[in-house]
Amino acid sequence: MDDRAGRARRITVQRRGPLLVEGPVEVELEDGTTVFSDRFRVALCTCRRSRRFPWCDTSHRRKG
Repeated sequence: MDDRAGRARRITVQRRGPLLVEGPVEVELEDGTTVFSDRFRVALCTCRRSRRFPWCDTSHRRKG
């Protein structure tokens, strides 16, 4: 575990965009699988248009 274990993570909410989460993060998906990112900040998709879900790939910017 990293040295920040036990501390609160900062999550930034954007009106028309992803949730920005200070990393590293572990995300449990609906089917029970777990994905991990060790990046210092990750963007979590909230529109479900991303081809890389749960990670945001900016698909929310495209109309449709």
